[in-house]
Amino acid sequence: MKVITIKRKNIFKITAIISFILTIGIFSTSFGMQYYYHVDFSTGLVTASTLNVRSGPGIQYKIIATVKKNEYIRVFAGVGDWYVVQVEGDYIGAVSKNYVKPIYPSSSNSGNTNNNTGNTQTSSTMNSDEKEIFNLINQQRANHGLTALKVDEEVQRVARIKAEDMVANNYFSHTSPTYGSPFDMLKSFKISYKTAGENIAANSSNSGAVTAWMNSSGHKANILNSNFNYTGIGVVSSSKYGKIFVQMFMGK
Repeated sequence: MKVITIKRKNIFKITAIISFILTIGIFSTSFGMQYYYHVDFSTGLVTASTLNVRSGPGIQYKIIATVKKNEYIRVFAGVGDWYVVQVEGDYIGAVSKNYVKPIYPSSSNSGNTNNNTGNTQTSSTMNSDEKEIFNLINQQRANHGLTALKVDEEVQRVARIKAEDMVANNYFSHTSPTYGSPFDMLKSFKISYKTAGENIAANSSNSGAVTAWMNSSGHKANILNSNFNYTGIGVVSSSKYGKIFVQMFMGK
């Protein structure tokens, strides 16, 4: 029978090697990452009554924010069964994709003067932010069984001028030092109407502005007013707020 003798020095080397292998194994497990993938939409509508926003793509991550049903969120990418999103308050996190409905802009055919998808009609005079707001607002109206708003070219021009005026003169109010109230402004531009209204917002994202409006009873009432059938939207960059939003509503 052969006896194998291992010197103490060799035992120390073997122990060190085993320890190193175990350490490598732990680190390779701890730093494993799931692959992110591209999504073909940038805005999602929350379908759950309350949706948790977590610090990572899984229920083991802590909750950093919550969003409510019918709120809009910005979607950056997918990772497994989760979306990487931005929500109101500028929180960045992950939400389960099972409770987010993709919102696809209806303005993809930019070569047309007017792009139609169902009852949604955008205008070539709108910039990309204004078109997104227009589509998000009409989605809210559709969710409540209302007909889509149409763009009135003159009201569209006035809303843009109002947004530019707010940025240029550094104020945030329905009453402009240049044009007065929204109704005075419409009158000065010789726009006739039966009924009218205005929503304004200062926000860093388009979906955030619409979510803020839908969480305010007065703004929500304008969006869901069945007497309004035309609109104009102005979105202008602001160094102070990110973006200034003006939506004018009109019934005629």
